[in-house]
This record gives sequence, structure tokens and C-alpha cells, in this order.
Amino acid sequence: MEYLKLIGVVIIILGFAFHLDTLAVVIAAALATGLASGMSITHLLSLIGQGFMDNRMVSLFLITLPMIGVVERHGLKQAAVSGISRLKNLSPGKILNLYLAIREITCAFGISLSGQVQFIRPLINPMAQASASVKNTLSPKEVDLIKGRSAAIDNIGNFYSQNLFIASSGVLLMSSTMKSLGHPVAPTEIALYSIPVAIIAFALTFYYNTRFDKQLQK
Repeated sequence: MEYLKLIGVVIIILGFAFHLDTLAVVIAAALATGLASGMSITHLLSLIGQGFMDNRMVSLFLITLPMIGVVERHGLKQAAVSGISRLKNLSPGKILNLYLAIREITCAFGISLSGQVQFIRPLINPMAQASASVKNTLSPKEVDLIKGRSAAIDNIGNFYSQNLFIASSGVLLMSSTMKSLGHPVAPTEIALYSIPVAIIAFALTFYYNTRFDKQLQK
């Protein structure tokens, strides 16, 4: 009967496989797992509500969406493109390397940029495209490549440097999990050993961005 508690995993796999509503699938999986574990409806709903309240800060980024739409509508994207087009020495790789450095530094201080919405779409991607189109007209394929690389840079910076901040949720989760398993690890140790990973990720990405510039020049 212990395997019945894994029914939530099955529900999530089937829900994603059939492209069902994500929120409904997750809630259904949580309810099924709780009931299979012998929880009462009251206790289960209480736990779900408590979990939502404890993590409500995660949804605060939604407040920034109207602001980004307003500034973009009033010419933020055009201003960024116009400014970059006047600078002949910039290239997509240099802009992306600079943003990657900023992303990793801010992550180390626990500052969340929510980069895809606030920076990549309205600023970094248009700036990268403008710098590449100063000398040559970009083909649709090259535009798509710059879009994809711009989005990837934000993911790389966030993924490989999110554990640099000792009070981040990931660091605290790993520390508490290891402690419960009998292997106490301090958050400072996790952050310390995450530094080489962030440096290696920056170096490799810097190299690939440099190669990307040469490909665009050809």
C-alpha cells in the first residue's frame, strides 16, 4: 500500500503527457497523494493553504508585468535599439557576456532580476540584435539565434549562480535535507563550493559567445 502514495507522480506524468492544465494537474496530484496517505480533507486543505501562504512571495513578479508593458509601449525597446546602433564596437556576444556577469553578481547577493520578462525581451534581445545589424542585415535565422541565445544567457546565469547566496531557497533546502539524512552541511559551505561552478559556467559561456560573434561576422 505504500506504493499507492506515489499516485501523485503518476497523475503529474499523465497530466503533462496529455497537455492538461498545469495548475489543475498539480492540485489533483496533491489531493490524491494526501488522501492516499490517510490525511483528512480538512488537514489536506490546511496544508495546501499554508504552503501557498509560505510561498506567496514567488508570485510577486506578476506585479512587474504591467510595468514592463507600459515602458515598452512608450519606447523602451526603441530607445535601447537606437542607443546600441550608435556604438560600433559592441557585438551580441559582448552584450550577452556583460549581462551574464551582472546576472551572476546579482544572484550572489540574493537579488532576483526575473530576467526573461524585465530584461531579456524588452532590453537585452533588442540590444543584441541592434549591435549585430550595425554592419549587416540580419537574416530571420540569425534573429532567431540571437533570441535563443539571449534567453539562454539568463537561464545559465540564474541556474549556475543561484546557490552563491547562502540564504537562497535552494541552499537552505539542500542544507536542511542533508542534515535530516545525517550529513550536516552548512549553507556557507554550499555557497563556497558553488563559486567554481559559476566561474566555469561564465568562462565557457564567454567562449561560446565569442564564437557566436565570429559566426555572425561570417
